[in-house]
Amino acid sequence: MHDDPKNYTSQGFWDKVNAIAKAAGQEVVEKALQLYYTASNSQTPVWAKTLIYGALAYLIAPLDMIPDFIPVAGFTDDLGIMAGTFATVIAYITPEIKKRASEKLDDWFK
Repeated sequence: MHDDPKNYTSQGFWDKVNAIAKAAGQEVVEKALQLYYTASNSQTPVWAKTLIYGALAYLIAPLDMIPDFIPVAGFTDDLGIMAGTFATVIAYITPEIKKRASEKLDDWFK
């Protein structure tokens, strides 16, 4: 399966997010950044990191249920997977993580 956490790489994440930032929109990128920073946090439990890496692997996977190049609909599956993951691990998304993601968004969108 293409969303296998073993397919996730930090460089793949940054390459994909940089490439899709404008097309995907702030909501998708914000969720991706918050999940990325949560997975990078030493306080996040292994089960949550595994779930997050699976969601991020899906985001950067070359194959997708709905291809990302389709206007508007292209990122809905990515957002859905990230939103479900986000809801599951929300207790580990700290104010500091939200601030860090917000600062990165400001760099890209302003």
